[in-house]
Amino acid sequence: MASAWRPCLILALLSGLAASGFPRIPSRPLGKRSLPEGVVNGIEVYSTKISCKVTSRFAHNVVTTRAVNRADTAKEVSFDVELPKTAFITNFTLTIDGVTYPGNVKEKEVAKKQYEKAVSQGKTAGLVKASGRKLEKFTVSVNVAAGSKVTFELTYEELLKRHKGKYEMFLKVQPKQLVKHFEIEADIYEPQGISSLDAEASFITNDLLGSALTKSFSGKKGRVSFKPSMDQQRSCPTCTDSLINGDFIITYDVNRESPANVQIVNGYFVHFFAPQGLPVVPKSVVFVIDVSGSMHGRKMEQTKDALLKILEDMKQEDYLNFILFSGDVTTWKDNLVQATPENIEEARTFVKNIHDRGMTNINDALLRAISMLNKAREEHRVPERSTSIVIMLTDGDANVGESRPEKIQENVRNAIGGKFPLYNLGFGNNLNYNFLESMALENHGLARRIYEDSDANVQLQGFYEEVANPLLTGVEVEYPENAIQDLTQNAYHHFYDGSEIVVAGRLLDEDMNNFKADVKGHGATNDLTFTEEVDMKEMEKALKEQDYIFGNYIERLWAYLTIEQLLEKRKNAHGEEKENLTAQALDLSLKYHFVTPLTSMVVTKPEDNEDQTAIADKPGEASYQPPQIPYYYVDGDPHFIIRVPQKDDAICFNIDEDPGTVLRLIQDPVTGLTVNGQIIGDKGGNSDPKTRKTYFGKLGIASAHMDFRMEVTPEKVTLWNGAAQSTFSWLDTVTISQDGLSVTINRKKNMVVSFGDGVTFVVILHQVWKKHPVHQDFLGFYVVDSHRMSAQTHGLLGQFFHPFDFEVSDIHPGSDPTKPDATMVVKYHRLTVTRGSQKDYRKDVSVGTKVACWFVHNNGEGLIDGVHSDYIIPELF
Repeated sequence: MASAWRPCLILALLSGLAASGFPRIPSRPLGKRSLPEGVVNGIEVYSTKISCKVTSRFAHNVVTTRAVNRADTAKEVSFDVELPKTAFITNFTLTIDGVTYPGNVKEKEVAKKQYEKAVSQGKTAGLVKASGRKLEKFTVSVNVAAGSKVTFELTYEELLKRHKGKYEMFLKVQPKQLVKHFEIEADIYEPQGISSLDAEASFITNDLLGSALTKSFSGKKGRVSFKPSMDQQRSCPTCTDSLINGDFIITYDVNRESPANVQIVNGYFVHFFAPQGLPVVPKSVVFVIDVSGSMHGRKMEQTKDALLKILEDMKQEDYLNFILFSGDVTTWKDNLVQATPENIEEARTFVKNIHDRGMTNINDALLRAISMLNKAREEHRVPERSTSIVIMLTDGDANVGESRPEKIQENVRNAIGGKFPLYNLGFGNNLNYNFLESMALENHGLARRIYEDSDANVQLQGFYEEVANPLLTGVEVEYPENAIQDLTQNAYHHFYDGSEIVVAGRLLDEDMNNFKADVKGHGATNDLTFTEEVDMKEMEKALKEQDYIFGNYIERLWAYLTIEQLLEKRKNAHGEEKENLTAQALDLSLKYHFVTPLTSMVVTKPEDNEDQTAIADKPGEASYQPPQIPYYYVDGDPHFIIRVPQKDDAICFNIDEDPGTVLRLIQDPVTGLTVNGQIIGDKGGNSDPKTRKTYFGKLGIASAHMDFRMEVTPEKVTLWNGAAQSTFSWLDTVTISQDGLSVTINRKKNMVVSFGDGVTFVVILHQVWKKHPVHQDFLGFYVVDSHRMSAQTHGLLGQFFHPFDFEVSDIHPGSDPTKPDATMVVKYHRLTVTRGSQKDYRKDVSVGTKVACWFVHNNGEGLIDGVHSDYIIPELF
């Protein structure tokens, strides 16, 4: 049986959007005979089940998919699960015809050494990688022999955190085909009793959801079940594709007659604390806002939108100020001011007039904010029973004043002196997130990444809402002396409304009769102590009714929380302390079989009489790679490359036309932008289409709305504003700015053209040896932020700015043994394509970066709308 298998470790080239627990297989090619219902490309996925068991906020999730190969040849199947970044994978098994191949959790370094052979063969593609804001994606692929059955099963666990008064279970579902038995099932057991339970899906209306969804709760138990029939899964009554594609979210909360709840099982305890109905503690907040040049445009506008909304939500008892930093530091007011209606109105005017300028001086801005808060406290300008908060937003790294991260951290740590928290919001990806996170954590705050997207202002507001309502400060959770050990964090600067404090530990004496826990904190009007006493015998009796429990759930919850907190502490530790924290976290990760940043899951797969392995690691937020945005370019002999991020893949095609031909690359009637390119050939005018090389030798970029034109050649750049003409050489390094337009020429390298908050074009200059007998200088053209062009954009490149899908199947050897052929279904055409590669020269104009792509033959026929000659135009403008 083993001979029918081969490994598939280079996961990035597989087609299909990430799904949750679903095989990803190519769609049915057009023009073939009709296949039975639910069978796509020979593979029938006959069952997918997501089973969630939640006991006291601790979720144990199992994703199981079963498939059978009904074709008469071996077929490849991929299993994708998107799981929360906060979760730890605990198990994975692959079962083929009754033979199970388990995953094993090992120390990361041991796993890597064990598989050096796979490393040397370039087969170590990680099975887990970051996927968007909240998720990580687990992917594994196998070749399934004809007639064989395969079962994938992935298990992961997480502690559900209370956020704005709710616990949320977030499931990403995307089967991409109809599944005979599809089910999401969640059973929830909460000893405090369930007060609310809801479920919603982003991919279906509530009317349709209602018939497939059941949800109920009574007392301590809740249940959600989503079981759509095959007909309910269809995207239309006669369609064979699935509408299930998106987020399935379960939210709930528990009864809070008492502010605290303690549970004890098998010598481990967990203590939940979330008081209700307390008055809000007044706060003094200083917003430290980056206004450097990189914040220009949409980021600046979104920041201002968010600040204006935050100002609406400020309470009159609060105090505030704004500090803006670029190359220098400016403040709105010299001191904190109370959030009176008059001051809020003045603050709104100030925010509306913020504009970007200059460099990034983080150090001086934070020290000014801390000094202002300290001074207000010392001079009794703010209420005695109030708290202080610094919220900093930046999109880059310090580059003026004190710019050494370790020195800035030291300065900030010394200035705050543990008195109040610092929250760091990192806007985008061009920043040292490790530095922001480390600095926030050692000052009792946290860091949050703000993703560059249309909802960035909502993300900013959402963060502020989390910290807007402190109910207690200086919270300490105390237990009887000499009664407990291995306690998780039990002191917190703040308790915020809508959140929850969770402390776990081990009992030294399991035979004790009762257990007492005190929570002390400073409220808005007085100091408070909340006491919870547990009768151990009553607790034992109550536990017998917990038929939802999976194993020693409190022990696993304790281990999860301990590992999470050890890893946080480790970020700011050094030397022996860091080694000790690492050793403790590693020991627990291995003992409890968690895939954490210190461990790897080794997945063994059968192949040709021997086993092949792949390694699943846990990516961290600091090493976060932004979701790959689509990009499009044409370079070389004109090679058109379309990057499709949903597929983690690319399509390419050539246009073979005579020198002098002008092609329409982009035309957008809404923004008024057009880009055309003129082809040049080799020196000497080789006219043989089989051997000649052609390139783009001239580009025309125009904006009808701005009455602006630009002609770019390998020799010079000419700009027209109306009738006024300016000419620049590629020997210049120069930036030309005017309303809504920026053009930067980087000497002998490239040129960047940005249209305000809209699209950015990059033109690459390729220079060859002047005495080369054949080749001559030419241009490459790249599009960045294509999503900022309208849906009506067209042209050889522009038509691909809109989302489109393709499926690749039947990969087989081609005429060149190094370049396999395949069948591609795209835009209702079935094409034969060839695996190849092109170069992306954005980062390195001399060498370039290799981009693997599926090559569409015959001038892109079947991929492009119409035929290539439709895009030939008479002149550059």
